[in-house]
Amino acid sequence: MSHTETLSRTPLYALHVELGAKMVPFAGYEMPVQYPLGILKEHQHTRAAAGLFDVSHMGQVKLIGAEAAAALETLVPIDVIDLPVGLQRYALFTNDDGGILDDLMVANFGGGVLYVVVNAACKAQDIAHLKSKIGHRCEVVELTDRALLALQGPAAATVLARHAPAVAELTFMHCTRVELAGVECYVSRSGYTGEDGYEISVPADHAEALARLLLAEPEVQAIGLGARDSLRLEAGLCLYGHDIDTSTTPIEGSLLWAISKARRPGGERAGGYPGAAVVARHIAEGVQRKRVGLLVKDKVPVREGAELVDADGHTIGKVTSGGFGPTLGAPLAMGYVASAHAALGTPLFAMVRGKPVAVEVAKTPFVPQRYYRS
Repeated sequence: MSHTETLSRTPLYALHVELGAKMVPFAGYEMPVQYPLGILKEHQHTRAAAGLFDVSHMGQVKLIGAEAAAALETLVPIDVIDLPVGLQRYALFTNDDGGILDDLMVANFGGGVLYVVVNAACKAQDIAHLKSKIGHRCEVVELTDRALLALQGPAAATVLARHAPAVAELTFMHCTRVELAGVECYVSRSGYTGEDGYEISVPADHAEALARLLLAEPEVQAIGLGARDSLRLEAGLCLYGHDIDTSTTPIEGSLLWAISKARRPGGERAGGYPGAAVVARHIAEGVQRKRVGLLVKDKVPVREGAELVDADGHTIGKVTSGGFGPTLGAPLAMGYVASAHAALGTPLFAMVRGKPVAVEVAKTPFVPQRYYRS
């Protein structure tokens, strides 16, 4: 972003500054990359207790109308029509080539309304996409008056239940409306860290009050984007624009699990979304390359963009995310490799400043996920 472009600020900007955050440009916003605690300790605190993240830069959208679910199904490869009230699903917008336009969350809070959360960097194009493709079938409303907080970690449920006991009854990917800080919020038991936790949509003018309420709890610390990235990487979760994008299909991205069985070939509502024929072919015939996890066998961090080579020095892929995993206690990465090299345990090399660093194809998540399922 050039210095002439103005950055947006979330409703919690002043609070971040008050807390001593280091603010950086991210997806058009001034966002906290870390607080005085530091990225390493913020990461560890989230794994041990509870971290509060400001994710208000994300796009929040409501789809309203009797045809909203059927309309949205024409754009994503998941089962939206039969999405029960009180449940949320991970989804992908695809293009005509099967490439991924964005990844998103779709929740059914009841009352004929679907609630959608999209990535910050993609929200303008996503909302335009929704309006142009299905705006004639349902109302597409961007919620510009709401903030989004994520409370993540093993103590998250204990903390939030002090203020809204009903949230303790939710299981992973379930959602409800509750009152927090004196105002109605949309809460889902989900997140981007691999830990148990919640994402909370709150009216913007109550966001700071809610954040202060949660930060006053002894288990909670403010956490920045730096730790958010290392947490999601250990959890093996994709970052849009890096690990998945318009050049990757769901099957290349190892995201077959994100295609509902009803929408797969042979399913009751197979296809019917952009690029469905390409994705069906990839399911049936396989793909030339796949996203894999990579354990680094040295102490050298392997970063995004590093070439991956085989024992003979032939380039067979590229790293898309990489860094140090504080919980794992070692460097780790994700990237794409030719399918012949995608088997678990395959030894490869990442080229770092012209030198080969030994890596091994590994199962993700790198750190066990601790979502609350029952």
